[in-house]
Amino acid sequence: MRIGIDLGGTKIEAIAIDGDGTIKQRLRVATPQGNYTATLEAIKKLVSTIEKNLPSGDPCSVGVGIPGAISIASGKIKNANSVCLIGQDLQADLASVLHRPVRLANDADCFALSEATDGAAKGNEVVFGVILGTGVGGGIVNHGRLIHGPNSITGEWGHNPLPWPNPDELPGPKCYCGKHGCNETFLSGPGLSNSYFIKTALKLDARTIVQRASHGDTAAQQVMEQYEDRLARGLAAVINILDPHAIVLGGGLSNIKRLYKNVPVKLTKYVFSDRVDTLLTKAQHGDSSGVRGAAWLWPDNSGTINN
Repeated sequence: MRIGIDLGGTKIEAIAIDGDGTIKQRLRVATPQGNYTATLEAIKKLVSTIEKNLPSGDPCSVGVGIPGAISIASGKIKNANSVCLIGQDLQADLASVLHRPVRLANDADCFALSEATDGAAKGNEVVFGVILGTGVGGGIVNHGRLIHGPNSITGEWGHNPLPWPNPDELPGPKCYCGKHGCNETFLSGPGLSNSYFIKTALKLDARTIVQRASHGDTAAQQVMEQYEDRLARGLAAVINILDPHAIVLGGGLSNIKRLYKNVPVKLTKYVFSDRVDTLLTKAQHGDSSGVRGAAWLWPDNSGTINN
């Protein structure tokens, strides 16, 4: 049995899955805000509760999805939007309180692993998982295994510049990373909202813009067509380098149905090939992909030994 933990900014979710990916238990608690020690204790309690309620009562492997990355240089957390995690040796600290080895991965990596293992991209050799939400993240899975690079930034396409920019897209909005014109500034939910604001001077959320487009709002339709072209450009740059068999979309914007019809057509304009056979699909497990992927960080379920 595997336990997956999704350590979010507002909630911590834990599940137990069996070897077939069937969820046997699910628990959620609020994330202790700004309190690292309390966060460790919350995870410990979740794991303990799940294991006590399992028929076997045996210890499980534990994988954790985090809103950040582990620094190769220090082994500590970096780039986390939950700031109390930054600079902490979360992996070692969790291993200590849980009395077993623990595996950590970025939440976008967990999403990609989930969908490649038993989700929408199951059976595909190379999978690029994409989060389109308040930010833009990504993860790469090759033959069922997450790809980790020396800088712990594999799949971070959101902080590449928007490819083939039009004159009115330069230099682009300022990104929190300090640069201008990152994919994230155009393709995130706030990015879509900002595009509509530039055209109309109205500040609407992404869902309302999509609804307006479907009801014939000309400005909303134009903004959505622009968004789809930008998404095609961003993904085409990834395809030109990685050539994945499947791209899976998650996050709030992945629920926009028209993307799966319109973006593949636009890809052919930008991908360096006479045809594009990469599958573009919506995540099968939705909001559960992150926590499921955390559990699958132990593919062989070997992380139950005490240390």
